[in-house]
Amino acid sequence: MSPGVPRAGAGQGAAAAVQLLVTLSFLPSVVEAQVTGVLDDCLCDIDSIDNFNTFKIFPKIKKLQERDYFRYYKVNLKRPCPFWAEDGHCSIKDCHVEPCPESKIPVGIKAGNSNKVFAITNNDALASLSFVELCTYYSKVANNTKELEDCEQASKLGAINSTLSNQSKEAFIDWARYDDSQDHFCELDDERSPAAQYVDLLLNPERYTGYKGSSAWRVWNSIYEENCFKPRSVYRPLNPLAPSRGEDDGESFYTWLEGLCLEKRVFYKLISGLHASINLHLCANYLLEETWGKPSWGPNMKEFKRRFDPVETKGEGPRRLKNLYFLYLIELRALSKVAPYFERSIVDLYTGNVQEDADTKTLLLNIFQDTKSFPMHFDEKSMFAGDKKGAKSLKEEFRLHFKNISRIMDCVGCDKCRLWGKLQTQGLGTALKILFSEKEIQKLPENSPSKGFQLTRQEIVALLNAFGRLSTSIRELQNFKVLLQHSRCQCI
Repeated sequence: MSPGVPRAGAGQGAAAAVQLLVTLSFLPSVVEAQVTGVLDDCLCDIDSIDNFNTFKIFPKIKKLQERDYFRYYKVNLKRPCPFWAEDGHCSIKDCHVEPCPESKIPVGIKAGNSNKVFAITNNDALASLSFVELCTYYSKVANNTKELEDCEQASKLGAINSTLSNQSKEAFIDWARYDDSQDHFCELDDERSPAAQYVDLLLNPERYTGYKGSSAWRVWNSIYEENCFKPRSVYRPLNPLAPSRGEDDGESFYTWLEGLCLEKRVFYKLISGLHASINLHLCANYLLEETWGKPSWGPNMKEFKRRFDPVETKGEGPRRLKNLYFLYLIELRALSKVAPYFERSIVDLYTGNVQEDADTKTLLLNIFQDTKSFPMHFDEKSMFAGDKKGAKSLKEEFRLHFKNISRIMDCVGCDKCRLWGKLQTQGLGTALKILFSEKEIQKLPENSPSKGFQLTRQEIVALLNAFGRLSTSIRELQNFKVLLQHSRCQCI
């Protein structure tokens, strides 16, 4: 072999090594560079959201999620899938959800085991109080007269009997009709069902469980293909988990989205953003290893790149992350809109611990003040703003599609995934309910029942925890950027 050949080979090898280093150092910066700028369909930039979330929202929402009122969530994980025969529940141990013993549940939360409570007193105003409002009323009476010990006794007063006045009975019927009307975007669990159990969210965190394959694919495929207003002319699956994507891969595929009306684009972005957020949680809390039966959880860089890297996803990863920011913006707007509901003195976050309840409400109101201070909110008035008849029909279609997705969550085979899927879809559904109830919220009386707009405790807990998950996702994304930057420096 001539002496020139090895030199050429060595030169080619060195060039390849340099190219590899350049590629490795370039990839992390691409993720950061592409997830920036102004979001579509609104006038807000990603950097502003990052700073607002990091310095104002994330530390406070994290503390709020640790409060008793928000850590216990009542959910039915045994509801059958309404769309197909179930594959059977996941047997992986990390899929298991440990329900909370009744003895651990604060007395004030247990007292509210139904969504609404109707008092049997002759006071017709009390007869139409929600449980949140009724607890506040009785707790204040107890403080003033020292005759009532706590709101658990109020639940005994909440049974309906023949002493109800005709006006109260009519209020009961109207309220039931209201609960079944157009305001709900989600299929709510019946909290009175024997199968519904309290779950301590802090002891059952959302993280990677190993649940995947055909069962997980079927759930997301049904969500994307049947509910996201996909045009018939589009053949490629929208589901990022789809095994075959055909030739329409990459960013250019999404030209079909530009042809949809604003409302349908928003719907798709909300679902895509929710999916991206869930994937971020799984990547950030991945089972890295298990030694002597003790699992070790942490960020998985390889999994993050597989789901979001612009090269590995052919440009689609950054779009998914931008949809996460869009979803954050929608729920942020809902929180700023619902603030007046909680600012009323008649509303308490009742657990039975007077001091903690007061501190929890103070913290919540502080968060609401921050949300109202954000300068670049999404303008929901731009939606359903056309012809009244057409807008009403589109809004109903929008609502039913989302309600259908909430029902699909009962088809998830992993209990822990089902728990967090149900909570986050209910949280988003509650946010949508708030955004499209502005007139009713504006008319809320300060010291009397809310006739036009109500939130159950289940909705309140879901709303704030769902937003907490989005806040955490954006924080985790910042952490991944740092890790990617660090890996790039090591490569160089």
